[in-house]
Amino acid sequence: MSLRQLLTAVALVVVGAVLVGQVRKLLADPTIWPPDDFIEYWAAAKLTLDGRNPYDAEQLLPLQQAGGRDTDQAVMMWNPPWTLAAVLPLGLFPAREAQLLWLAVNMVAVGFCGDRLWLLLGGRPDRRWLGWAIAFAALPTAFALQAGQIGPLLLLGAVLFLECERRGWQYAAGAATVLLAIKPHLAYLVWVAILFDAFARGRWRVLVGGAAVGLVCSVFPLAFAPEVWHQYLDAMKNRPPEEWVSPTIGTMLRLQFGEDRFGLQFIPVLAGLAWFAWHWRTRRGEWEWREQLPLLLLVSFVTAPYGAWPFDMVLLLPAATALVVAWDAQRPAALRWVVAGLVAVNLGCLALNLAKASSLEFRWVAPAVLLLYAMGTRRASHSPSPAPAGVAA
Repeated sequence: MSLRQLLTAVALVVVGAVLVGQVRKLLADPTIWPPDDFIEYWAAAKLTLDGRNPYDAEQLLPLQQAGGRDTDQAVMMWNPPWTLAAVLPLGLFPAREAQLLWLAVNMVAVGFCGDRLWLLLGGRPDRRWLGWAIAFAALPTAFALQAGQIGPLLLLGAVLFLECERRGWQYAAGAATVLLAIKPHLAYLVWVAILFDAFARGRWRVLVGGAAVGLVCSVFPLAFAPEVWHQYLDAMKNRPPEEWVSPTIGTMLRLQFGEDRFGLQFIPVLAGLAWFAWHWRTRRGEWEWREQLPLLLLVSFVTAPYGAWPFDMVLLLPAATALVVAWDAQRPAALRWVVAGLVAVNLGCLALNLAKASSLEFRWVAPAVLLLYAMGTRRASHSPSPAPAGVAA
């Protein structure tokens, strides 16, 4: 064994020992890193496995309090019932063990997405560490991991779609979009583009794969809670999204012209659909998903009718990664300033977090990233786009 290999092995042993010690400490002391939004998924999974209503606040609250959440109001899981197929395993464990398992799953998902995005979007294989750095240094990633939110799984769905689409696995590509469908409104232009692509290029297998796996995930929870779909629809009727004050353009319109006018929240969606109609018409002949998906996610997020919380901004990572890949490949001064803008946006998120600002104060972040992306792609278009050289790695 060489000295380098020996030092690497020793370092791994030390890191492993420290990690085991920290995990034991976390398991023993529930006051360290108490559960946040994670508790909604764990409690919903518990209730579903017991055949009860995962969308009932009165049943969720005592379970969440027993699980370590200091709250007098239940944290609701508003995701559609097909989400339960992904979170049900959490209900098999006590809250603390499930919380650490959830953190590990999400960290692996973020690391995988950072690595594959870098390669799929054309990054050099010998600099793939930049993909990891982008994924883990982004403040929205920290928000999602700390809160135990489900955003990393949405990002995983987008990345797996790109990976499978590149390999020609159309059924699998469609199946991957079921993870994006956990919060379908945040990626609504992706669904429109998949439909248009199926008509234009006959890629119906993507639709079939998504519909088949989506159906399975929708039916699976019924084996435990046969009324879950009725319970979900009833919960949405009694507490619909119009009660949420989320950092979206639609919310700003409502706050300006009347909070009772919920339809105002969908005006940005109409703008997004109009933009897509123009964009598809100009790009349909040269449509490549690895180039289009980051932009579709970005525009969907900026024009989303509701949601788009700071922890959901992990869906902006493909666009940020694409900009850094273009800068790393070409190094023009203009792109250097665009990447500096991304760093400034991240620092702005950090400042807001340290100031304990409300989610509404993050409303500028996604539009700022969209502006940087528009500037960066315009500059990068003057040079040849890098090929995805390392995707097979």
